[in-house]
Amino acid sequence: MRRTVAPVDTIWLNMDRANNLMVIESLMTTAEPIDPARFLEVLRTRVCDRYPVFGQRPVPPRTPLGMPRWEDVPDFDPATHVRTLRLAAPGDVRALQRHVNRYVSVPLPRDRPLWQMHLIHGYDGGSAVHSRLHHAMADGIALMNVLLSMTDPTPDAPPWEPQLGEHRSSGPVGTAVHAVESAAGTAGSALLDLPHLLSPTGVADAVTLARQTTGIAAKLTLGRLPRCALTGVPGQRKHLVWAPPLPLADVVAAGHRTGTTVNDVLTAALAGAVSTYLRDHDGVAVDLPTMVPVNLRPPDEPLPRELGNRLALVLFTLPSGLDTPFARLAETKRRMDQIKHSPEAVLTFGLIRGIGRTGRDIERYLVDFFAAKASGVTTNVPGPRAARYLAGARITSMLGWAPQSGDQTLGTCIFTYDGHVHVGFKVDADTVTHPEELLTAFTAEIEALLGLARAV
Repeated sequence: MRRTVAPVDTIWLNMDRANNLMVIESLMTTAEPIDPARFLEVLRTRVCDRYPVFGQRPVPPRTPLGMPRWEDVPDFDPATHVRTLRLAAPGDVRALQRHVNRYVSVPLPRDRPLWQMHLIHGYDGGSAVHSRLHHAMADGIALMNVLLSMTDPTPDAPPWEPQLGEHRSSGPVGTAVHAVESAAGTAGSALLDLPHLLSPTGVADAVTLARQTTGIAAKLTLGRLPRCALTGVPGQRKHLVWAPPLPLADVVAAGHRTGTTVNDVLTAALAGAVSTYLRDHDGVAVDLPTMVPVNLRPPDEPLPRELGNRLALVLFTLPSGLDTPFARLAETKRRMDQIKHSPEAVLTFGLIRGIGRTGRDIERYLVDFFAAKASGVTTNVPGPRAARYLAGARITSMLGWAPQSGDQTLGTCIFTYDGHVHVGFKVDADTVTHPEELLTAFTAEIEALLGLARAV
């Protein structure tokens, strides 16, 4: 079977380049060893049999103006995409990081389906699963739900019984669907409802929408990325690093005491980590723009069999140039609230769809132009609240990194799971030379925010 690759998916298919691959990296660790046969059976029945793109490869267009196609691979066997190995002693986090970092810069072959998994034994008494999934298959939130569909609430569930993950997460700007619906509703009522438009309230709504749209256009076209220790021209080597988990209850309490959300606190902690890194390496800190994915799928809608990309990107500027944790938290909340009530997600999704229809050369130019406005991509995903099991083994941590495009150099993953916050960075090794300092600074900023909350 062949089917045309959708315009938005085509963008991601064409964006691969040697110094920034369009590959979503996911890492799960388990407390007990994973049985390889059971893992493969779960993968086959819950993923490959359900979503055809896992057995399809991309085929280039036949004409210069044509669209690429997905083509079934004859006699496809999921086992050929899973490599089972044992981690070198001592099997600790450093050994696991060394292993995944050997592969994170390697492109996925185009003559086969665009994914691979490493089932890694010998990690801290259990196992780890490193998944590499091309963004052309689907957006990161959809693919995380695909991976979560392999998990169960108990260790003894049969491999063939699907147990979907209990959360469909929406990222750091709150519930994405609510944000998009609010923005779309505002746009519809202000621009399409003529009786409303002629009323005083309608005129005010239209003026507000026009002002917001103008501001968003200016931000996307006129904004400039500052030169600093976290930006530059990326090389080919990438590094993944992550920190020990933090208690989610502490972050929730800090949000309640300061009148902010969990997302506000975690994003402010990221701003603090960036601020510390820049002061240590540049002597001065500046605000740093980052891109934030926004899920456009309704939270309770099942994923389509074809998967695909249904996300927008909004540009969020971290207030890392401010001096104190309190100032960064207050400004983070103000900027987040502003984005929540903005039509930016709707506008950028329309822009992405339009770019996907322009042709490869123009598409690359436009992608580079907009990618140059941000240092990278930041994801903040609320995962399952209770423990999940993968092929009978209890999952102890989950992380997932979105790819960087153009000359972006800093990716951030914040993932909450089973009462803990998991934080990791994907950095360009030539530009961000000490990523472990970002982890230390993030933890220190969380402690500072907790202290601030206790004093309130």
